[in-house]
Amino acid sequence: MQTPRTTPSRTAKRAHYDTESIYAILDEALFCTISYAIDGQPWSLPTAFARDGDRLLIHGSVGSHFIREVEKGIPVCISVTLLDGLVLAKSGFSHSVNYRSVIVFAQAEKVEDYDQKVRALALITDQLIPNRWADLRPETVSEIRKTTVLSFSLDEASAKIRTGGPNDEPEDQELPIWSGVIPLETVRRAAIPDTSSQSLPLPAYLR
Repeated sequence: MQTPRTTPSRTAKRAHYDTESIYAILDEALFCTISYAIDGQPWSLPTAFARDGDRLLIHGSVGSHFIREVEKGIPVCISVTLLDGLVLAKSGFSHSVNYRSVIVFAQAEKVEDYDQKVRALALITDQLIPNRWADLRPETVSEIRKTTVLSFSLDEASAKIRTGGPNDEPEDQELPIWSGVIPLETVRRAAIPDTSSQSLPLPAYLR
């Protein structure tokens, strides 16, 4: 949704407000950063998350200072950024990056239902490692009780995307300086077994 807070003050043409663009970025990302302020002191914390329809889910220990403050419903800003490339221009001023980002303004709602908490933890786990949850031993009642799950609406969210090459000044175009794009990507390497798993076959979902 476009609001004054989700409307960028610069390069507004890169902003996107459709759920397709926003959800695609969130579904690819592995971590988000949640920022908030308490008594004028800003705080920021990266954490794992998952999207569940039109909501974003996070979890943490019931004893976490961060969780205990955010669950009160204070305003937060959630950000996600995927880097796709370094954009090298012919001047330092014109260098840039290709990226896909999402900003969300919301307030936390605590998930109290036991089954919904378990479902949320499964979604967060599978966001990081697809199909992992089904391979794990079931969570104990004690583990679930020691975990807080928070849900955030995605109603006030926007995406910002940059693609393409450098935007050199016209007078710089013919300078004998290399310019272009260095692509970046996150790559999953081969899994390394723990000592207790040396003799176990690698699950198909990790290959």
